[in-house]
Amino acid sequence: MLASTKGRYALRVMADMAENCKDDEFIPLKDVAQRQEISEKYLEAIVKLLVSKDLLTGHRGKGGGYKLSKAPEEYTVGEILRAAEGDIAPVACLVEGAEKCHRYDSCKTIGMWTKLDNIISDYLDGIKLTDIYEE
Repeated sequence: MLASTKGRYALRVMADMAENCKDDEFIPLKDVAQRQEISEKYLEAIVKLLVSKDLLTGHRGKGGGYKLSKAPEEYTVGEILRAAEGDIAPVACLVEGAEKCHRYDSCKTIGMWTKLDNIISDYLDGIKLTDIYEE
């Protein structure tokens, strides 16, 4: 698995929101962009993905911005990366919903790839968002 910039930034946005959200207030995206030194334009695309997966809630207008949809300790790094990346499988044939290749049943390496996929998923699903920003 190779995390893209989108995935890395999604984690940074979520950790920033968790750390800076006070009294359930919405946080302006420009504030997050400034703290994280990430283009606001690029963050808009990432935040749109996170909102579509119900990880963030958005509000327009005065006092608008974004906030976490649930408590920080309820998020895992795995779910955030899946929301941003689409999938975190190490090989294409293990991507959820992907069509198996014609060699799948005779593949000598599929067992190894499956075990690696499970290790990656178990590890990332075992890290809470609070573990990131409280370090």
